[in-house]
Formats: sequence, C-alpha cells, structure tokens
Amino acid sequence: MYSKACKSWIALVFFAVFFTYSTEAKDAVVTHHYVNNKGVKIHYTRAGQSGPLVVMIHGFPDFWYSWNDQIMALKTNHRVVAMDLRGYNRSDKPKGVNHYSIPKLVSDVEAVILAVGEKKAVIVGHDWGGMLAWNFAMMRSDMTDKLIVLNLPHPKGLIRELANNPDQQRNSQYARNFQKPESHKYLKAEKLIDWVKGKAKRKKYLEAMNRSDFEAMLNYYKSNYPRPPYKDDLSEPIRLKMPVLLIHGLDDKALLHGALNRTWEWIDSDLTLVTVPGAGHFVHHDKPEFINRTLKMWLMRDR
Repeated sequence: MYSKACKSWIALVFFAVFFTYSTEAKDAVVTHHYVNNKGVKIHYTRAGQSGPLVVMIHGFPDFWYSWNDQIMALKTNHRVVAMDLRGYNRSDKPKGVNHYSIPKLVSDVEAVILAVGEKKAVIVGHDWGGMLAWNFAMMRSDMTDKLIVLNLPHPKGLIRELANNPDQQRNSQYARNFQKPESHKYLKAEKLIDWVKGKAKRKKYLEAMNRSDFEAMLNYYKSNYPRPPYKDDLSEPIRLKMPVLLIHGLDDKALLHGALNRTWEWIDSDLTLVTVPGAGHFVHHDKPEFINRTLKMWLMRDR
C-alpha cells in the first residue's frame, strides 16, 4: 500500500526526470555541409540515417534552426535536410536583386538534393520557403515526391487576395515597405527576432541574423513579391501531381486564410488542408507538438 509520502516521492522523481529530459533534449544533433551552386555556396544541415529524404526550407526572418523541433520528430524515420537560404546565416549572400529570382532559388534546392545523393525529396517550406516550395514543385515536379507548405498560400491564391481583398492589401503594407530602395537600412536584428521565445533560442537567432545580409533578405520581396496595382493571375496554372499538405495558423496577420480558398483547383493529386486555431504565422513554433504529429502521420500514411 502506497503512503502519501511515497506518492509524493514518486511524483517528485518523475518531475525531476521529465525536467532533466526536457531541458537537455532541445537541440537536434545535425551535421553541417555546403554545396556550391554555380558560385553560390549554400549551407545545409543533415540528420537521420535512413528513410525518405525531407528538405526543409525556412522563411523570413529565419534560418535552418527554425525546423529544430521538426528535425527531432522526423529524423528517426527520415533523412532530414534543413538549408539556409542564400542571403541568410551561413549561406553566401550574392549582391543584386537578380540573384534572388525564383529560378535561382529553385536551383539552390536542386543542388542540395543532388549533393546528398538523391534525385527527389519531400519538400517542406514556410513563408518564403513555402513560396519556394510551391515553385519548386511546379518547376521540378520530377524532383518533388511530396509537398508540405506552412503559412504560405498557393501563389495564385495570394495574388487573388491582393487583387480583391482590402484586408490582405492593408496587411501586406510591410511587403511594400520592404520593396522600397534602402529599406534594409531600417532593419535591426533585435527587432527581427522579437517573435522568438526563450533566451537560448533568441541567442541563436540573434547570431544568425547578425551573420545574414538584410539587403539580400529583402531582395526576396523586391524580386518575387507582387507589386501594386495588383491583378488576378489568369494564366493557366501548372497543376501539381504530387500529394500536398497545406498547414495554416489561423492567427496569421500577414497572410490571411482567405487565400487558401480554391487551392484544390490547382492540384490534381490529393490535398490535405490543416488549419490551426491559436497559431500565428510561425505555426511550427507556436504549436510544435501538433505540427510534428501532423507531419509524421501524413508522411507515414503511404509507407
């Protein structure tokens, strides 16, 4: 028979073990690598020994470590690569807007996939990484096994909302500001990471932002984000043939969820749409456990 004191002791031991685990098991163990893509050196990390290749692409203002929780969740059954976009952290930072066009960004992802000895991968992207992921799947469908996008609607959905939704137009003022000349001079590393929680994580992010090139980071907007006057894209879409998982934190103020409507019209394979109440733009940071479960379940369904 357990006494109250015994029960309390067991609870205390459990808490101590859990606390030790939770404070020591924060960072995924990764190896660091580089690939030279036509003179531009791209940094990427690797984790996991076997299974399908998953390539994870961060957005603004971020770096490969954005996916730390997801790397830890996926590395048991997948080989996980998380890359630094050009302009960010340990990747090269070529000068000039022309170096940040979608085709050149797509070629960076191609180079990373080939560097790890594969011909295709599951492509995962958030924010600008999501825009790149959509375009990679359209331009290199032969190298895209599955597509996962977090908080970046299909490009046609975004431009439709910019053309027709006053709320999205108003909430995209930040992008128009970023497109102005010399806008990078007004950015501060400390301000860029005000969304990051936790002292240790903020330290990592501050170091990464100080290694990054703010002008290069804003070149993504100058080269690729729609400019006013906004007009619907009425061109024939490149229809996606691979399975797509689209995740969206509903509290995102930069990319409103109305842009998700009709996404299914541009995809010939199955589309899984997951909306996440209580999560904002950085949905994988706001709800990491939920996102991890969703990714693992979706990726394992056909295996």
